[in-house]
Amino acid sequence: MLRLGWIAVLAIIADQISKWLALTYLMGSQITLLPILKLVLVYNRGAAFGFLDQAPGWQNGLFIAIGITVASIILFMIRRLQPGEIQVAVALWMVVGGAAGNLIDRVRIGSVVDFIQVTPYFPVFNVADSAITLGAILLVMDAFGLRVLGTSRHDRDDKN
Repeated sequence: MLRLGWIAVLAIIADQISKWLALTYLMGSQITLLPILKLVLVYNRGAAFGFLDQAPGWQNGLFIAIGITVASIILFMIRRLQPGEIQVAVALWMVVGGAAGNLIDRVRIGSVVDFIQVTPYFPVFNVADSAITLGAILLVMDAFGLRVLGTSRHDRDDKN
């Protein structure tokens, strides 16, 4: 399943290009695309949903360490996948790519660049967060035996 690593590379490239565009064109402004969709530049020093965003700065090192650890564990899991587990592999590569995209920001500028706001009540996010979320959805679908790609572990377990 290592051959699907291009998915992570694509997620990283899309994430970093979109963040570069956000940093270039959204500094001090916002763009309303739809009544519920805006592009607005936010620097997130915390984790998901702004968790620990207001901490004095120690959290960046913690989140870098967590990101490297989680990505390493996921890469180990990918190596152990069976040939038919395409959906799980795609999902895990999406998570790795998204995590790497946000990790690059943390190392490079000390915070994550977010710029997509769906409503004023939902946290601002980015392409990397979207890749992680889509990967997580594919993993949950697989856990319930719902697949759109390949076979799942449940198919093999049922045959044994």
